[in-house]
Amino acid sequence: MTQYIQIDTEFIRLADLLKYAGAAETGGQAKLLVQDGQVLVNGEVCTMRGKKLRPGDRASYRDTVYEVVSAALDGDEHHS
Repeated sequence: MTQYIQIDTEFIRLADLLKYAGAAETGGQAKLLVQDGQVLVNGEVCTMRGKKLRPGDRASYRDTVYEVVSAALDGDEHHS
C-alpha cells in the first residue's frame, strides 16, 4: 500500500513523517522505529530520525510505503 504525504515545505523529517502518517503514535515511538532499523528510506535502512525527506522520497515501514509529494500544483512551482 502506498500513502502519499503532502508537504508544503521543502522537506519533512523522517520521525515527523512517521508520526504524521500514523505509523507511530508519538515522536518517541517514531524515534525507536528508526533507530531499530525498521524503516527504509528510498529502499535502504535509515537510522537517522532527522533525515530530511523531500518530494519524491519514499519511506517504508511494514507493508506501507509513504511517498512524499509536494502540495504545490504541478506546473505551479518555479525555481529561480
